[in-house]
Amino acid sequence: MVYAHAPVMAQEVMELLRPEAQRKYLDGTLGGGGHSEKILELSSPDGMVLGLDWDEEAVAAARQRLERFGDRLVVRRANFREARGILQQLGWGRVDGVLLDLGLSSHHVESAERGFSFHAQARLDMRMDRRRTLDASEVVNSFSVSELARILREYGEEPRARQIALAIDAQRKRGRIANTKELAQLVARVAGRKRGRIHPATKTFQALRIAVNRELENLEGFLEDAYELLRSNGRMVVISFHSLEDRLVKQAFRKWSRSCICPPKTPICRCGWSQQVKLLTSRPRLPSHAELEHNPRARSAKLRAVERL
Repeated sequence: MVYAHAPVMAQEVMELLRPEAQRKYLDGTLGGGGHSEKILELSSPDGMVLGLDWDEEAVAAARQRLERFGDRLVVRRANFREARGILQQLGWGRVDGVLLDLGLSSHHVESAERGFSFHAQARLDMRMDRRRTLDASEVVNSFSVSELARILREYGEEPRARQIALAIDAQRKRGRIANTKELAQLVARVAGRKRGRIHPATKTFQALRIAVNRELENLEGFLEDAYELLRSNGRMVVISFHSLEDRLVKQAFRKWSRSCICPPKTPICRCGWSQQVKLLTSRPRLPSHAELEHNPRARSAKLRAVERL
């Protein structure tokens, strides 16, 4: 199985995670195993990684790629939001490092049958976990106009959300919207021509993917108390690829790093909160020019990191 996905900002991730022997790490977005491979190499001879991914193709590819590490790698088909329960089941408790790479893998983009891309004609799917019943076809063909507009506006930040939703509704009344090309062409007619490298359907496809996979809900749920997964001095690194994800990560990290979360001008602190982490990145780190030359899909990546107190 060929699972194409270059690990983004791998050097920066390793510098911040600082993998060492006798340590345990959580890779919450295993993908093709590129980041986990580097963690296992740097934590030799006995560092361990728990890798989570809810895509069965990613799990299979990572197991094959990382087979040489034996039982130093533990893989589970699960979303990172389930990390706490899985760590408890394994008896690991807390870990020394956590990594999330929230990007869509090249494998998903290039696998036409998965329906993530508008560059090839395929059934509208977009499910990361194909055990789930809701797919993009169901969203496009059965959700109300108001709900479609909300998804496109909130998840895609699409300024023509209402017009696109109305155009979708008009089209599906004539017949079910069956594939990616049909949807992309419909959106292009409403949103206008391609500008530069950005196809007019890009925001719509992003919004549908986020909705189908509940990406923001899962990330927000994870970030409620994810610092509790870390041992003292353990580090968490998160790579996001659009403003909605980055905003959630930034807000959570800033909250965790504060000593009080009472409303402004509250005369006496009553929140009972205490600082949980220190920020390692006051501003997000971006990919280097060298990386962008060989992996242009990394251009929107933003990396943030914290260390548990």
